[in-house]
Amino acid sequence: MVLFRQISIALTAAVAAFGSALFIAFNYFYRRRVWSPEGEYRMIKEEPEERGKRQVLVLGLDGAGKSSMLQGLTAGHAGKRGHCHPTRGFNFMSLNAPACQLDFLEIGGGEDLRTYWTEYLRKTHVLVYVVDSSDRKRLPQAKDELHRLLRLDTQLPVVVLGNKQDKPNAVSVSELHKALSLGAVADKRRLFLLAAQLGSDGLVNARNLQAFQDLLLQLV
Repeated sequence: MVLFRQISIALTAAVAAFGSALFIAFNYFYRRRVWSPEGEYRMIKEEPEERGKRQVLVLGLDGAGKSSMLQGLTAGHAGKRGHCHPTRGFNFMSLNAPACQLDFLEIGGGEDLRTYWTEYLRKTHVLVYVVDSSDRKRLPQAKDELHRLLRLDTQLPVVVLGNKQDKPNAVSVSELHKALSLGAVADKRRLFLLAAQLGSDGLVNARNLQAFQDLLLQLV
């Protein structure tokens, strides 16, 4: 009876050991994946960059003309007419150029959306900062927001687009350069200031956009 009990205990221990070994082997060869929003977010963020695609981040205060610039630049919107309303959230457009595809991500410039600007700098190849040249009262605020972004990434190429140069009360390009304190940072990075004006259709003039597009393709 005692011998039978010992044999039973030995068999139970052997089965338990065998089960543990199987469990370890199963986990080694077939690692279990537990889904979580954070895990999926990290997986998406760590995906390798697609070849031939370059991201251009478009920022600026609300009403600066970011959406008008994008609609005038992107193929398929060249003939669109009418007033372009400010972006309330995010706007995405792609431009297929001979050398690569430019993916434009525009984030609204309202106070509640500016807190998200810095989160999109990491994967950006060029920053486009649009300024309303005719909004003299908000030029100091536009300058502060621009320099906040410049401090976060000292290597990122930046194109400042002085928009609405056609307005009667717009500052000149040289005045805008001074108002935004671009001289303090221009020698330390690739930074460019371009002028733009709206056409009769409410979109940025196509001639201005061609020079803008050519510059972007050089920077990416």
